[in-house]
Amino acid sequence: MKIQLSEHFTYKKLIQFTIPTIIMMIFTSIYGVVDGIFVSNCVGSDAFAAVNLIIPAIMIIGTVGFMFGTGGSALISKTIGEGEKEKANQYFSMLIYLVTIIGAVITVVGIPLIRPMANLLGADSNMLEDCVTYGRTLLLFLIPFVLQNCFQSFLIVAEKPTFGLIVSIITGCLNMLLDFLLMSVFKMGVSGAALATGISQLIGGMVPLVYFICKNDSPLRLGKAKFEGKAIWQACTNGSSEMLTNLSMSLVNILYNMQLMKYAGSDGVVAYGIIMYVGFIFIGTYVGYSIGTAPIIGYHYGAKNEEELKSLLKKSLKLIGVTSIVMTLLAEISSKLLASIFVSYDLELLNMTTMAIRLFAISYIISGFNIFASSFFTALNNGAVSAAISFLRTLVFQVAMILILPSLMGINGVWLAVVFAEILSLVVSAIFIICNRKKYGYF
Repeated sequence: MKIQLSEHFTYKKLIQFTIPTIIMMIFTSIYGVVDGIFVSNCVGSDAFAAVNLIIPAIMIIGTVGFMFGTGGSALISKTIGEGEKEKANQYFSMLIYLVTIIGAVITVVGIPLIRPMANLLGADSNMLEDCVTYGRTLLLFLIPFVLQNCFQSFLIVAEKPTFGLIVSIITGCLNMLLDFLLMSVFKMGVSGAALATGISQLIGGMVPLVYFICKNDSPLRLGKAKFEGKAIWQACTNGSSEMLTNLSMSLVNILYNMQLMKYAGSDGVVAYGIIMYVGFIFIGTYVGYSIGTAPIIGYHYGAKNEEELKSLLKKSLKLIGVTSIVMTLLAEISSKLLASIFVSYDLELLNMTTMAIRLFAISYIISGFNIFASSFFTALNNGAVSAAISFLRTLVFQVAMILILPSLMGINGVWLAVVFAEILSLVVSAIFIICNRKKYGYF
């Protein structure tokens, strides 16, 4: 049964509409985890540390896709809610063309900068060449990568979340198969891992592109577009929070790695890399739900349906509350199992990673509310508030905690930094939601 953005959303419909996106995000995270498992077990801990050292830099470059995807989907869904479907389609086409051009420029500029970037990040002689190989190979696939990030949001606006899930499953299975073939069978090492990821991103970006080029039954189709600076600016400001989130996370990951090299050496970087892989799965649930609900919120905001906005906010907070308890307990119970998947070959590293996961996982009971709050204001086309929440949550508070806590608590301070940052962010999110209640009428 097809669910449209214009409908009233009960709990059942809300779950039905968002579950494909949630599964898509989790599945995308799982095949990212499989990448890590193969690198760690087939190539070794130094290669695994190298991959995790350079990945944040690649993610910084790829944030443009998240920005235009989330910001553009908020603008387009609002425009559809206002009854201007033709204009919404023009905005969609313009943003896809713009993202493709930006991706091409960044690829050309970024490839020669990977080596100095790896040196700047602190790669030692055992890690440098793997960093360069992995980073340059992924940059060759940057255009489909940023398009894939865009289409994750645009497919929901097009009322095709299930199609997005199917594409994600296909790309994920292909990535895992290529990981096995290129690393286990053909022994291509880190270059095999990068090729497996890049080829899967090629499928993930090109399949939706072909779908939107061809005639389809969705509200969106690629066609003629003209440059509209105001619309681009609005999409950028709407999506600035998501861009800031991914940009800040990448910068913070770099800082984490630097601190861990200081307090625990390359083993600390390995442990943190595992936390990130595991965290992608748990956080992916919150991100998937937030991405899935954003076009619904944007549509009803454009249609000036305040009662539905109230209903969506109330239901979302309850669903996130229940989910956060379940996710935190699951992470705590399975911490040793999750760590052993990556580093069962090293008992000392296994124990460090298990403790790290247990401490870091406390943040899962809070982070869902902050992720949704930022997405909620993006959907309301209030990029300033959304960006403020994201900027404080993912950069200011985390940087402060990662610099302060290790000097007080040692290595455990590194793992708990995100917990304290999420607590501070929750206060900020609550203040913004309360202060803007009359403006948008959701209370």
